[in-house]
Formats: sequence, structure tokens, C-alpha cells
Amino acid sequence: MSSSTALPVVIVGGLHADARRAAVARLLADVPGSVVLHHDLATATAGTVVRTVRDATGVLSTGEAPLVNDCACCALREDLVPELERLADAGGTPLAVVELWDSVEPRAMAEVVTAGGFTVTGVITAVDPALVLPYLGNGDDLAEGGLAAAATDQRTVADTFARQLEYAPVLAVADSPEADDEDRELLSQLHPTARRVPIGHGDPAGAPSALARAAFAGFDVEAAAAAQHPACALLPAEADAHGVATFVWRRHRPFHPERLYQALEDLTCAAARSRGRFWLADKADVLLHWDAAGGALCVESAGPWLASLPDAAWELVPPVRRAAAALDWHPEHGDRCQHLVFTSPGLDRDGLERLLESCLLTDAEYAAGRAAWRRLPPAFDTLLEV
Repeated sequence: MSSSTALPVVIVGGLHADARRAAVARLLADVPGSVVLHHDLATATAGTVVRTVRDATGVLSTGEAPLVNDCACCALREDLVPELERLADAGGTPLAVVELWDSVEPRAMAEVVTAGGFTVTGVITAVDPALVLPYLGNGDDLAEGGLAAAATDQRTVADTFARQLEYAPVLAVADSPEADDEDRELLSQLHPTARRVPIGHGDPAGAPSALARAAFAGFDVEAAAAAQHPACALLPAEADAHGVATFVWRRHRPFHPERLYQALEDLTCAAARSRGRFWLADKADVLLHWDAAGGALCVESAGPWLASLPDAAWELVPPVRRAAAALDWHPEHGDRCQHLVFTSPGLDRDGLERLLESCLLTDAEYAAGRAAWRRLPPAFDTLLEV
């Protein structure tokens, strides 16, 4: 066994900086000898990224990594693996905690660490339940709050927070006096499969805390990536509690491109978070990804529907994708479908359903067939940069 594979690595991230720091402090306290690596991207505008390595007693070392291609995240990638290798070679570290800077997303770093030969034993996003809705509703660019990871970073607070939240299998939840049942329910419905662990205090009698146990629970980078792909993402199910609802809408009829385009603003603003996959009549072979938060919508092609591929190409498709397609399979349309999920406090399910239904092809349009569908106005071409 190499020294690299012998060093467990847990990634802790999240825009809720106070909650993230509390989670890291909890891990340092509960796993004696553990070491935290943190790259501060706030100095990126000055041309460098500041690295800090510390343990429970304080700072062990600091250093600077120059920007790579004017990209702070690229510098982080270049610097992180050599630092982990140095720790592994020195020996004696039971756990390396990679504390991500505010807007850095865990998926990229988990893949970098794994590609570097290390075992990621956990990915944790720290959250303050009282801040979930404010962050999910914040459509500001990261750059406006000094949170951009590069000069070209065009992400928003809302979409970055959503990805941080939904990628991690473990959520370290701060004990927030301001949080109420609605806040906690929203967190639960946004990521129902996550294990929610209180940051809190260590368990009695010297036992490791739930957070420490979660740090060693194991993590499958490939499975996590598949779970984010719009073709096979495990989207939330219907729910309604404490004033928060999740509405799941599934249909096997394509959207009329022009009517859907005209309804985009209303659909995007109808919920704090919406996501899924959809099908336009004029683009019958293209699986489209719907990803909305903070009043902003991202629509992009996620490749072909499996039904549009020749049989020989199916062998090249990951098994998880084939299994997901089989669950949605329609005798006429194959895996082509509408599967959109909307989660929000105060959700108007009925109004949302009526609006979505009005965007589908009418019976007469549907009966006209695919040749006629292809001649419909290509309303999404600009949005998709076709």
C-alpha cells in the first residue's frame, strides 16, 4: 500500500463559512492528530493563493501558490495533491481534512484528490439551516460578494450553493437558533438522501462524534458524478410539510419550444429550486438539463436520449444511465420524457402544473408527428448557443 492510499482524505466545503469552520474544528477535536489543509482564494486578485496547514494546536505551515492561467481554483488543484503527498510521506496523520474556500465546489476537488491517488473517505457540506433559503434565493454573481474563484467566474451564489449542497452525501448541520421548522424542512426536501449530522459536541465517554464517523464512512466519486448527471440524477420525491413542498412533474409528451420559452421566467421564479430533464419537440434527440436557483435558469444539452442512439452505442453507455432510462422507458418515445422537480416554501402546485401543461404540444400538434415538430420555431437555439 502506498503512502497516498494510506492517508484518508475528507473534503469539507460550503458557502456558510461559520458552519464550515465549526465542522472542521469539530473534526480536529474528535480525530487526534488530524491535519487541515486550506487554500484561501480571497488573495487571488493579487496573483496568489495562500495555503495554510494546521492541526488542533494551531498553524503548522503557510505558503503561497501562484495562479495558474489566472485561475485560483487551478492553483488549488496544482498545489493540493503535492501537499497531501507531503503529509502522507511524513506519516502519522490519521485524517487529512481539506477545507474548501467558500465558493469552491466539492465535486471538482474530490475528483482531483482521487486522481492524485488518494482515497476520499467523505465529502461534507456544512450548512446553517437558517441561511438555506437566503442563499438559494441569492441570484447575485459570486464576484459581487468577493467570492469569485477566477476573473472569468460567472457563477451565482444560488447555483453554487445548490451544487455544494446536493453533491455531498453528508450535511454537517449547525445548531442555529434562528432556524425554524420550515428551514429544516427545506433542507430535508432539497437533499432527502443526505445524512444530516449535527456539528454539536463530541459524543460522551470519548467516543467519536457522528461527524467524525461520517468523515471515514467512504465515498464513491464515480457514483457521486452519476448522481449529478441530469439523465440519471436521483431527484427528490413529492413532499409537503411545514409549509415547504416538492412538486414532481413527469410527462411523456414534448414541449412546444415557443410556449415553453415564453413561460421560462414564470417557471424559474415559481420555486426556490427546480431541476431535472426535459424534451423539446423540435429537438427530439437532445436531452436537455433544467437547473434553476435564485431566479436564474441554466438550460444546456446533456447529450442524446438513449432512444436516439443505435443499439451498438448502448454498450458505451454506463450501466447506471441504462438503468435510469429503463425506468422511464415509453413504448413509443423510449427514455424521452419530462421530469422536472420544484422545491420551495409556499409552492403553488396547481398553478405550476397548469403552466407546465400549457407548454406541452396540444393533441393536434402531437398528432401531426415528428416531421411537423421539427419545423416548429427554434425558440431555444439562442439559449443553447446552437
